[in-house]
Amino acid sequence: KAAEYADKMLGKTLITKQTGAAGKPCNTVLLAEKFQIKTEKYFAILMDRGSGGPIMIGSKTGGTSIEDIAAKDPTAIVKVPVDIMEGITDAQALEMATKMGFQGPQAESAAKSIASLYKVFIERDCTMVEINPFAELTDGRVIVCDAKVGFDDNAEFRQKDIHTKRDISQEDAMEVEAKKFDLNYIKLDGSVACMVNGAGLAMSTMDLLKHLGGSPANFLDVGGAANKDTITAAFKIIQGDKDVKSILINIFGGIMRCDVIADGVVAAVKEVGLTKPLIVRLVGTNVEQGKKIIAESGLDVIAIGDFTEAAKKAVEMAK
Repeated sequence: KAAEYADKMLGKTLITKQTGAAGKPCNTVLLAEKFQIKTEKYFAILMDRGSGGPIMIGSKTGGTSIEDIAAKDPTAIVKVPVDIMEGITDAQALEMATKMGFQGPQAESAAKSIASLYKVFIERDCTMVEINPFAELTDGRVIVCDAKVGFDDNAEFRQKDIHTKRDISQEDAMEVEAKKFDLNYIKLDGSVACMVNGAGLAMSTMDLLKHLGGSPANFLDVGGAANKDTITAAFKIIQGDKDVKSILINIFGGIMRCDVIADGVVAAVKEVGLTKPLIVRLVGTNVEQGKKIIAESGLDVIAIGDFTEAAKKAVEMAK
């Protein structure tokens, strides 16, 4: 009946706690062995700033959210740091397996899997390897039943075989487009679009919009190396968001020059048109040139120098 069941899933939208309310398209179905699970554990490897290297995290309880487990009983979480230069030892792997509740032959089997997972984590430039559940079956086998693996984007040049498997159908289309131009963009559910330079200023802009009764439609940091084409692409993305009612461009010109931002905005508006209220705040390097470019463009742009007043106007125009 595999074909019958697969037909009910393929082409449909899968909605779970992990996908969010919008869900994700189901394009592929994985056929796997049906396991009879005796006990479920949790295991993960990720980079830890505190220990300056990889850290293994485990719990005797798996199959559910590790955050829920930690909130209910913090002592249920086991943490074992690994020296990134020395790598994992057989003793460390066995210690971790034992602390997670595996015993006897199952502990040996789990330790072998843990050592292999660490090897994958290092050799494949992973940012996270999460196994949930890491299970002991009724027939005595220890099996990795489900996994979530993250890979470092900066290592794409040496992990091409991994990154070519990326399925952009599972990602937000606007975030995919933004990545092509090295824009740090995350879609949110508000109505005021933001284009900002610097993550700190972007976060404070979003906080101020929320404080003033608005709601940010995105996080968008154009960075310090943006050029006219990048700014044009960023503007197209945020104006193309159907949920956006107003646009706030908030630039503090340090590394990023105000005239470059202004050039990009003018070029983008001339190319795609301006269909939503646009509020621009420019401060810093080449600010006068930037203001002049916008003023002489003849575009219907609201220029405000004060941060709070600009945010207030953006919130007002979104209502």
